[in-house]
Amino acid sequence: MKKLTTWYWIATITFALMMIMDGFGGVTQQEAGKEVLKHLGYPMYMLIIVGIAKLLGSLSILQNKYTTIKEWAYAGFAINFIGAFASRAFVGDGVSLLIPPLVALVMMFIPYILWKKVKQMLKIVKTK
Repeated sequence: MKKLTTWYWIATITFALMMIMDGFGGVTQQEAGKEVLKHLGYPMYMLIIVGIAKLLGSLSILQNKYTTIKEWAYAGFAINFIGAFASRAFVGDGVSLLIPPLVALVMMFIPYILWKKVKQMLKIVKTK
């Protein structure tokens, strides 16, 4: 149980830090983000909206009190990564630009699955 919990926190903190950095980049409207949005045809204010959502989502997955909010945060990240993949595909980007959103999606599922396993283990421990 302790090993599983440790791996859960390592994966969760790593993923949350990645999303915090990306969210901060969006909120501060970094040039790389602006170029991507322009290329994809999205308005520039999307950087701030998605950046704030990533910051709030990161805080949500780091807490364990409000599980529904945590579920919604993971769902929001999944929608973001699937949307990024679809946007890249629709504008005709090559495979090298289609892979990163899928990698991010897989990386998101690691802490999510570990969280579910930890929750399940805690239920078993409590019933004993």
